[in-house]
Amino acid sequence: MDFLTLFAVYVLVVLTCIVLVCKYSGQQQTPFSVLYNSVVKTVAPFTPKWLQKFSQRTMHRLFHQRNNMFIYLHILLEGAVYAEFTYEVFGFCREMDTTLTSLSVPYVLLTIKTFFFYLCIRRDPGTVTKKKVAGQLHIYPYDRRLFHPGISCPTCQLVKPARSKHCRVCNRCVHRFDHHCVWVNNCVGAQNTRYFLLYLFSVCAMAGDIALLTIDMLLHAVLRSGLLRASYIDEYGQQQPAGPLFVVQHLFLTFPRIVFMLGFLIFVFFLLAGYALFHSYLALVNQTSNEWYKSRGYVCQHCHPTTTADNLCSPAPDHSKRYYYSRGLLRNLGEIFFPPKPVQKKDN
Repeated sequence: MDFLTLFAVYVLVVLTCIVLVCKYSGQQQTPFSVLYNSVVKTVAPFTPKWLQKFSQRTMHRLFHQRNNMFIYLHILLEGAVYAEFTYEVFGFCREMDTTLTSLSVPYVLLTIKTFFFYLCIRRDPGTVTKKKVAGQLHIYPYDRRLFHPGISCPTCQLVKPARSKHCRVCNRCVHRFDHHCVWVNNCVGAQNTRYFLLYLFSVCAMAGDIALLTIDMLLHAVLRSGLLRASYIDEYGQQQPAGPLFVVQHLFLTFPRIVFMLGFLIFVFFLLAGYALFHSYLALVNQTSNEWYKSRGYVCQHCHPTTTADNLCSPAPDHSKRYYYSRGLLRNLGEIFFPPKPVQKKDN
């Protein structure tokens, strides 16, 4: 059961990481940061200075500056999955009389996903500029809870419209800022949230469809081989019927790359499906990830002092204002897919 044990350990580690990410998302102190800092302090005395500087520059470039590395990684993983599907699963499915229409669906979904992926990368998320800021200030009212009037961005030197935030990675203020996505090397904001949502759903559909075709191929392989009616001799010389674990081990040994690809696809599907549902919920209530995180950490300023001029004790969270910008289901969705444009003042 070596292959099955290794795969079970892999799945357990991945699921544990997902749970930890979900539990500690948005918090300053996490097990990941504590572990990383501990490792750095332990290894630092034995590491050459040039290697420490190189590592720091690399980490800063990867996670604190715009770069295309995660786009290339995205394309590489996608290419590996489609290469395996095309050169192995596609042929097996054709032998099992799977229709060409069914087998062409993943490639159609790939085209759709690539289109939205490109739009997420190239489209402006809603950058706050000197020309646009006057109109952007009138799109949303200030809730005076998370967003207050008259506050300027110290970097951009512009008054911040409601629901905007300065992205340290892109070094710009983004209107209706949601988050910075390293996979598209761009911010997600007012003007490209729709493309990001459609991109997420297209990736989920793509991963789910390839996974279903692969599962169907493996089930047909098991049924045609007669493994369900087979038996084997165990280490004690006793004849045992081939159970589910024996079948899974046989599939690992017979189709190792296909099975690991299937495991990767199932992991990607559930991870991104949960993420897509979370962003769908935010779209339905007209809230951004940035606002959701801020709402979770809305506490008394005396207990958690900030660097802002107003250091008075804030009132307890008013949950009636939690969905301050919600205008009803249809209007919320309409705002995502048809974002309001900056108000243009006409000169008399």
